Amino acid sequence: MKSTFLTAFFLTSAFAMPLASAATMVAAGNVHAEQPPVPGASSKRTQAGKTTFDAKYRKVYALLQNDPALLGKIKSVAHTYGIDPIHIVGAIVGEHTYNVDAYDRLQTYYVKAVSYLTSQFNFSYDGEKVTEFIQRPEFANCDAMSDSYDLWSCREAVWNQSFRGKVVGGKSFPDDRFSATFFQPFYAGQTFGIGQLNPLTALQMSDLVHKVSGLPKLDAGDPNGVYKTIMDPDLTLPYVAAALKTSIDAYRDIAGFDISANPGLTATLYNIGNPEARAHALKSENERRRAAGEPDKAPEENYYGWLVNDRLGELKALF
Repeated sequence: MKSTFLTAFFLTSAFAMPLASAATMVAAGNVHAEQPPVPGASSKRTQAGKTTFDAKYRKVYALLQNDPALLGKIKSVAHTYGIDPIHIVGAIVGEHTYNVDAYDRLQTYYVKAVSYLTSQFNFSYDGEKVTEFIQRPEFANCDAMSDSYDLWSCREAVWNQSFRGKVVGGKSFPDDRFSATFFQPFYAGQTFGIGQLNPLTALQMSDLVHKVSGLPKLDAGDPNGVYKTIMDPDLTLPYVAAALKTSIDAYRDIAGFDISANPGLTATLYNIGNPEARAHALKSENERRRAAGEPDKAPEENYYGWLVNDRLGELKALF
């Protein structure tokens, strides 16, 4: 089935008049008065680097502030995908504050991108490449899906249902995310580039970015090409924008909330992933609430999105 996001995108692209929507507008700002707890892994990573979250925030902010060319690229890509550039900035700031430090200069990302063309690695788990793994019969129903977003989302769902934390055919699989198990060949939890993009997310967005930006499609059998795309700012920014647009459209079309004015929410979804599944879960929760005569539950930011909304004035000042 064609992704609801793809349908919505071409109806509401930057080149078309927006359609009237019954979705509830979610204003900028945080639901939580105080920042939700930051995961221990993020705190340990920051402590290991002998730095602080605030120092990491200031470093990525300085990278953006001191590079008008980068801000120009962000504005251009945002326009192409029909979103406010603050969403891209929010995702970048959140990732580099709570994941890894930003490099001091944008040029370093380009240099790193080239290095991945000659690196020797593959997307696999316990000696089984992901391109072989998805040939298992459990994934047969996914084969009918032609769009990369639907295809890889289906495969991720099959992983969660049939393999995650289970023993299948005598082989034990970890109770971990599909992306963490098969798409992180260097070390657990790593993402790279200015957008700190996950390889699985990049594969999901491949067809949309190809159609909108004209970039070559990504292939799970070519991990070097995937990582070069993630590391190269000129290539990865369209993927960041596509992922953010996916979240905005999913929450509007499925859950009935327009989050396009709340970069903290789009940053949250960029951080935790699976926007369509989460939108369906929110829709189901609110249907239950309405049946019980209770008020709707609004989308909520996590610790990562909370920072983006809390610093929104400063981030908007970049433009």
